[in-house]
Amino acid sequence: MTAQATAPAPLHLVLGEEELLIERAVRETLAAARAMDATAELTRARVSDLTAPELAELVSPSLFSEGRVIVLESAQDISQELADAVAAYLKDPADGVVLVVVHTGGGRSKAGKTLPAVLKKAGAEVTECPKLTKPAEREQFVRHEVRRVNGKIDPAGVAALLDAVGSDLRELSSAATQLVADTGGTVDAEAVRRYHRGRADVTGFAVAEKAVSGDRAAALESLRWAMQLGVPHVLVADALADAVRTIARVSGAGRGNPNQMAGELGMPPWKIRKAQGQSRGWNPDGLATAMRVVARLNAEVKGVAADPGYALERAVLEVAAAKGDR
Repeated sequence: MTAQATAPAPLHLVLGEEELLIERAVRETLAAARAMDATAELTRARVSDLTAPELAELVSPSLFSEGRVIVLESAQDISQELADAVAAYLKDPADGVVLVVVHTGGGRSKAGKTLPAVLKKAGAEVTECPKLTKPAEREQFVRHEVRRVNGKIDPAGVAALLDAVGSDLRELSSAATQLVADTGGTVDAEAVRRYHRGRADVTGFAVAEKAVSGDRAAALESLRWAMQLGVPHVLVADALADAVRTIARVSGAGRGNPNQMAGELGMPPWKIRKAQGQSRGWNPDGLATAMRVVARLNAEVKGVAADPGYALERAVLEVAAAKGDR
């Protein structure tokens, strides 16, 4: 006997900046709407492109009673006029319409800042999608992704997957799903190493490890392989920045037991232990130089540089040189 589908709430607030989680929340709402009405249509609109009359048309009752999911994106940029129109609609929502409001949680104007509170007061179902910036949050995400596909993963497997794939949530989700399928459900460090053996050698993290060790030739070789295989420039730049910042933080904290330092630094012990080894040979001036390089690179790979590939090569050489000649 098939379980009866439950109608989605008529109002949803998707709050945060993590794109993968936002997209997942929208897809799940649409799936719930289509479980009730297979013809339900999805309409997405940025609030900055909408007027109050256009919003009224979007959410007006359908002549043929088709289900609709209306997604208002970047709602932190909403105007006062449109915010008033949303508030007016919430007093008398249309049947068959599911309104999804995507909001970062911030906002420059009063209307943008107060909109989440207005929606919550109106009974919105809230889905939190915060940026996962802390190592513990990404570890939890990996465990959740494995559980979503009915798999199991041990702590060593989580650490190995993060080390091999990096911090991009879409890649982590895809890798977790594939690993569960390949292993029959139980993922450990050896399974991760087997699966990523070829790939891990050319990830941004491999490039970063060689750069911060001062090995310029090996870092450039890994970078060129990574570029040839299509690893995004931004991922390599993020990995290089993460490696430099981690070494700087761990060096600044002094020598100590990684297990005891984990809470203070907000990093897993394995990462601290690794950074302690990498920090040998770095001095404060070299780290300051490397920090400036990765800060510049962040802007260059996001559109400032005419040739992001060249910008990456230059940054890798400069970081390796900051450690000292080898």
